[in-house]
Amino acid sequence: MSRKRRRRLPPDPFTATVTDLSHDGRGVARVDDKVVFVHGALPGERVRFRITARRRQYDQGELLEVLAPSPERVVPRCPHFGVCGGCSLQHMAPDAQIHRKQAQLANDLRSIGHLEPAEWWPPLTGPVWGYRRKARLGVKHVPGKGKVLVGFRERNGRYIADLSTCPVLHPRVGERLDDLSRLIDGLSVRDRIPQIEVALGDEDAALVFRHLEPLSEADRHLLRAFGEVYGFMIFLQPGGPDTVHRLWPETGESLLRYRHPAFDVGLRFAPSDFTQVNSEINRAMVERAVAALELSGTEAVLDLFCGLGNFTLPLARRAGRVTGVEGEAGLIERAEANARENGIDNVDFHVADLADPAALEVPWASRRYDALLLDPARAGAELIAAHIGRFQAERIVYVACNPATLARDAGLIQAQGYRLARAGVMDMFPHTTHVESIAVFERRSP
Repeated sequence: MSRKRRRRLPPDPFTATVTDLSHDGRGVARVDDKVVFVHGALPGERVRFRITARRRQYDQGELLEVLAPSPERVVPRCPHFGVCGGCSLQHMAPDAQIHRKQAQLANDLRSIGHLEPAEWWPPLTGPVWGYRRKARLGVKHVPGKGKVLVGFRERNGRYIADLSTCPVLHPRVGERLDDLSRLIDGLSVRDRIPQIEVALGDEDAALVFRHLEPLSEADRHLLRAFGEVYGFMIFLQPGGPDTVHRLWPETGESLLRYRHPAFDVGLRFAPSDFTQVNSEINRAMVERAVAALELSGTEAVLDLFCGLGNFTLPLARRAGRVTGVEGEAGLIERAEANARENGIDNVDFHVADLADPAALEVPWASRRYDALLLDPARAGAELIAAHIGRFQAERIVYVACNPATLARDAGLIQAQGYRLARAGVMDMFPHTTHVESIAVFERRSP
């Protein structure tokens, strides 16, 4: 069997000027006309680096020294930056981060969708520290370190980073990583706890412990005590997502809650339900989206990929009727319960796989709507975008977590008689390369 020969790495460091930033936050430079991605380098900087890996089309480099720093460079706040893979842009000023994300959206719209908005919204920004209210933390007992590691994976993705704190997580969790480490180290199944899911509402916080072997009564006692001392709801997950159940408190509400004060709407959710990680940006995003549809109170609105009603219920406060559609039945059940709790009766919900053409052959998909909102996952909404003209909506708001699929779908929407009126980005994930964006389409006159 032939073995692939390893490319020999040059022993001496190189010096180059960084010309751009890659999609994952690495500086882009060139050596002998070959691209090198340099972790930790920023555009405009003159840097010294060593080659750490060679590929046919590009090399990878590790920063050794910044010879001429960018004015956008700042000192990372987190002591684990550079090792932990949770953030890749803490060395760049927050305002520079979000403007680069706006530039990425503009480039994707031009190069993929072949269009440009008539107007750019200013970026939606909020807190850049302690903002993250949803996370999945890896857990690993490492005898060589004499401890249990709790946190995100290292930058190379192979191991759990050795973290003591995380300034982007909400402080109720980000300042408790060492406490969580000691908690799990005291369990009889410390080698069989692979992850902790974190979820925070406006008031309550929940931790979901995935365990691969049954817990002893002593383990359960320790988990209950931790929840009581630090104010966490404690949930256990012995199997798949449907096995999540509450351990502590033993009585009372099992759901968390967040509010949209501008619409007098509160939404309850389970710790494992999808919700936005950044509550302040989420509120501002919903307000911007609803305002962009310019509702007068009589319109029929279609909310696709509606989840547990994050947009649907605020829309219902401003429209005549709202139809919400989502692929996950559990989220639709939650949305219906949220509507009842808020006294909202001008909504109807439907379960449908919006990537399946059969979804367009049902009664809700045959109606006309005055306005439409889409909030798909990273894969986008290609099927819906390709048939969006059937709904005859005057205005469409598209919320996206992937600028490339938004750009692709925007081209499809434009081809059906719409113009891209406005677009912009939202700082949902500061210090990461994640780009959250919003676009508004208006139907062109015949």
